[in-house]
Amino acid sequence: MKGASYWKFSGFYFFFFAGLGAFIPYWGPYLRAQGFEPEQIGVLMAVVQGTKILAPNLWGWLADYTGRRAGIIRLGALFSVVLFLGVALAPGYLWLAVALASFSLFWNAILPQFEATTLSALGRESHLYSHIRLWGSIGFIISVVGLGEVFRRFGMQPLPWFVLALLAGLFFNSLLVRDVPGEKEGSAYVPSVRNVLRQPAVPALLLSCFFMQASHGPYYAFFTVYLEDFGYTRTAAGLLWALGVAAEVGVFLVVHRWLLRFGAWRLMLAALALTALRWTVVALMAENPALITASQTLHAASFGIYHAAAIQLIFHYFPGGLHGRGQALYSSLSFGLGGAAGSLVSGYVWAALGGPPVFGLAAFMAVAGFVAATAGMRFSGRTVS
Repeated sequence: MKGASYWKFSGFYFFFFAGLGAFIPYWGPYLRAQGFEPEQIGVLMAVVQGTKILAPNLWGWLADYTGRRAGIIRLGALFSVVLFLGVALAPGYLWLAVALASFSLFWNAILPQFEATTLSALGRESHLYSHIRLWGSIGFIISVVGLGEVFRRFGMQPLPWFVLALLAGLFFNSLLVRDVPGEKEGSAYVPSVRNVLRQPAVPALLLSCFFMQASHGPYYAFFTVYLEDFGYTRTAAGLLWALGVAAEVGVFLVVHRWLLRFGAWRLMLAALALTALRWTVVALMAENPALITASQTLHAASFGIYHAAAIQLIFHYFPGGLHGRGQALYSSLSFGLGGAAGSLVSGYVWAALGGPPVFGLAAFMAVAGFVAATAGMRFSGRTVS
C-alpha cells in the first residue's frame, strides 16, 4: 500500500489512538478529580470496555451482511462525536455511566471494522499491517505527552473537550474511507463462525486474548493514579505512558519480519510471558523510577507484539467474508469482556487492598493467558505466518 491510500489509512489510526491517548491515561485522574471513589472509577471504566462485548459483534454482523463497512465506520464516528457531548456535560455518576455506555456503543464499533478494511486492502501483504498501525501509536504519544503538560498547568477540567476535538478529526478522516473492491456484498454466502469455533485452537486463542486484556484492565484504569500515589508527577506519568507506546512503535516497524520468521503463536507466547514480568515489576517495585521506566518498554511486547500476532491469527482463522465478525469477536472477548472484567475487579481490589495487589493480580492473569496460548499452539499443530 503506497501513496494516498497509505496516508488515508494511517490518518484514521492516528486520530483514533490520539483520542484514546487523551482518554485512557487521564480518565482515571479526571474522575478522581471529580470526586468519584475507586469502585466508581472501576465501574465507569468497565462500562467503556463492556460495550465492546456487544457493539463490535452487532456492527460486524451488519458490515459482513451488507458489505458496507465504510458506511458503518462513518456512522460510528459521527455518533461518537455527538454522544460524547453527553459525556462532557453529564451532571453525575448515573448520568455519566449512561452517557459513556451510549457513546461507547458507537465508538467501540469503529476500530474492528477499520481493522478488517485495512487487512482486506493489504490482501496478501497483511504482515505489513504494523507499518500502517504504527501511526496510531504515534498519535497516542503526541496526545499523551502534550496533554500531560496541559493538565499539569490547568487541571483536568479541559479533558472532555480535547477528546471531543480528536473525535471530530476522526469523523472527518472517516469520510475518506471506502469499501475495498472484492469484499463481500449483500447476502452472499459466508462460511460459518460456528465451524471456525469448532477448531480447538480458536477458543484457546480467544481465551488467551481475554486474559491478556484483563491483565491490562488495572493499567488502563489506575496506572496514572498508581504512579501519583508513589509520588510521580502527572507530567512524569504522561511521559511513562508515551515511553510504552514509543516502544510499541519500534516493534511495529520490525514485527512483520518476526511474524514471517517465528510465526504468530510463538510471538503470542513471548508477549504473554513478558507481560507477566511487566506487571510483577509494577506491583513490587513502583518506588524505583528506573525499574518502572524499564517495565514500560515491555509495552512493546504486551501490546505491540501481542496485537500484531493476534491480528494475524484472527485473519488466518476467520477468512473471506468472516473478516469483520472475526475482528469483532476478537475485540469483544478481549478488549471488551477482558478489559471490562479487569477494570471492574481492579476497582474493588484497589478499594480493599490498595494498588500493588491489583497489579499482582494482573501478572497472574497474564500467566493464565500464557497457559491458554500454549494449548492453542499445540492444537494448531503448526505456527501461522
